[in-house]
Amino acid sequence: MEHREGRPLIDRVRLARTFYQRYGREPRLFRAPGRVNLIGEHTDYNDGFVLPMAIDRETVIAGAARDDRRVRVYSLNADEAVEFDLDHPGEKQRGIWLDYVEGVAQSLLGRGVRLKGADLAVLSDVPVGAGLSSSAALEVSAGLAFVSLSDQQLDRVTLALAGQQAEHVYVGTMCGIMDQFVAALGREGHALLIDCRSLEATLVPLDTSETAIVVCDTNVKHELSSSEYNARRAECERGVEMLREMMPGIRALRDVSVAEFAQHEERLPETIRRRCRHVVTENERTLSAARALQDGDLKEMGRLMYASHRSLRDDYEVSCRELDVLVEIAESLGGVVGARMTGGGFGGCTVNLVRREALGEFEQVVSREYTRATHLNPTIYVSEAGGGAKEIKDS
Repeated sequence: MEHREGRPLIDRVRLARTFYQRYGREPRLFRAPGRVNLIGEHTDYNDGFVLPMAIDRETVIAGAARDDRRVRVYSLNADEAVEFDLDHPGEKQRGIWLDYVEGVAQSLLGRGVRLKGADLAVLSDVPVGAGLSSSAALEVSAGLAFVSLSDQQLDRVTLALAGQQAEHVYVGTMCGIMDQFVAALGREGHALLIDCRSLEATLVPLDTSETAIVVCDTNVKHELSSSEYNARRAECERGVEMLREMMPGIRALRDVSVAEFAQHEERLPETIRRRCRHVVTENERTLSAARALQDGDLKEMGRLMYASHRSLRDDYEVSCRELDVLVEIAESLGGVVGARMTGGGFGGCTVNLVRREALGEFEQVVSREYTRATHLNPTIYVSEAGGGAKEIKDS
């Protein structure tokens, strides 16, 4: 099990050295974190509530401004160099990592931010496809680099919105705002209760002195995730249209209470009913979870996490066997307070609240039983609630 102890995992010296070797200049460094969502899944694009935290895995970008409008980008992870011109946008939705970087640049330009060309080098230890938001970490770190290297100012909410727009337009995933928001605005030692309609964020203290946050990666990625994600969003929108016939004032599922939904759910087709029921009940669970954390009631937090997983599995149908196995193993262990799938689903990770004295047993039993059930090895690590995007001044 990986324990982070507050140290940076990215080899920032290697990144800066690689940048100098490629471009012959000293860079500035910018970082943005991945995230894990404690509860509030598939609610963000329904104007709902989410409760994520930034994690201590990150994407770091080394950069220096240019005198022209060219942007050169080298990915150390992919060992690939690409270029684009700020004044001549490339094709959208090419299915390559450059979509995220160029998409952010074009989104910022569209907002009137006066960007300079730049040389960039990228290094990340946020696993791709694990539901820990590697895409938002890249978008937000790239956005911060572009803005800073161009001697511009931009508030963090607008930075997050630029990242989201890049994902919508250049990548083609109609994501909510959560991932980019927490990458831009995360705070050490806290989760963020985010209202995805108003974009108001409330800091929720996260005491991990006795109970650790443990991420378990299934190490599977089921390919249908992107198409199914967009299908779920469409099903929710259809549900809102149908519910609006009985509740004319609603704009999104966020406007429907659990009691109101119970009154009208029989009018919905079964599949749409289940999708909407998940979102409506998940919003209530998320608000209750924030109160539980504020009150230090981890038992209630754990109960809500298990209920969230069952709803995602049965009503929203975005879990998979590997995620279910991890949650079932966790639920069988006495030292585990709560567990659920996190992220979009169809693979990726679970998030677990584990009493620190039980961490050794947790790793041993989860590794053994998951491998026995799936013939795969999980990746297990303890994560602290980290900070959001920033320029690294002390490397």
